[in-house]
Amino acid sequence: MKRWQSSLYVRLKHAVPMLVFLAVYLVWFAWLEKNVTKYHVIHSRLDDCIPFCEVFIVPYLLWFVYVAAVVAVLLFKNIQEYDRVCIFLMTGMTLFLIVSTLWPNGHHLRPAVLERDNLFTHLVALLYQADTPTNLWPSIHVYNSLGAHFAVMHCQELSSKKGIRLASLVLAVSIILSTMLLKQHSVFDVATGLLLAGIMYLMVYRRDFLFAPKVARLPQHN
Repeated sequence: MKRWQSSLYVRLKHAVPMLVFLAVYLVWFAWLEKNVTKYHVIHSRLDDCIPFCEVFIVPYLLWFVYVAAVVAVLLFKNIQEYDRVCIFLMTGMTLFLIVSTLWPNGHHLRPAVLERDNLFTHLVALLYQADTPTNLWPSIHVYNSLGAHFAVMHCQELSSKKGIRLASLVLAVSIILSTMLLKQHSVFDVATGLLLAGIMYLMVYRRDFLFAPKVARLPQHN
C-alpha cells in the first residue's frame, strides 16, 4: 500500500509543471479574448466552399476530453511518452499565444443566423457565445488533436490495441474537420496547425534528440 501511495505521489508531482503551464495558458488566453478587439482577418476562398454542419459540435467538444484523457493515461502508463506529449503540447500552445499576442487575428466566417433549431445548434450557439472568433491561428484544436494521436501511437500500452488506435484516429480526424464545419477556423488555421504539428512531430518523435540516451564509447584495443 505504501509503495502504491509513493508511486502515486511521484506521478502527481511529475504532473505539476503541466498544471502550472495550463494555469498560465488559461490566464493569458483569457486576457487575449478580452482585450483583442482589432485584428487581422483570416480568410481563404476554400472557406466559402465548406458548408456549416452543426453535428460536428460533438467531436469539437470531445476534444477537451480526448486530449486530457490521453495526457492523464500516459502519466500513469508511460512516463517517457507523457514527457514527450507534454513537450509537444506546451511548445505549440506557447507559440500560439505568442502569435496571438504579436499578430492578433480573427475571422468573419460564422453564420449570422443558425437556420436549424436543434440540440446541436443550441450547443453551437453556446460555443459562439463563450468563444470569440479571434485568436485562431494556428488552430490549437488541430495541433493538440494530432499531438494526442501521435502520443497514442507511440505508447506501446495503447498502440498495441487496435480499437484504441482506430478510435483515436477517427476522433482526431473528426475534430480537425469540425473546426472548419463549425466555422470556428479557416482552412488557413487548419493547414498551419497541421504544418506546425508535423514539424514538432519530427523534432519530438522522429529525431529523438530530446530523449536520445547517451551511448558510452567502448575502449578500443590495438
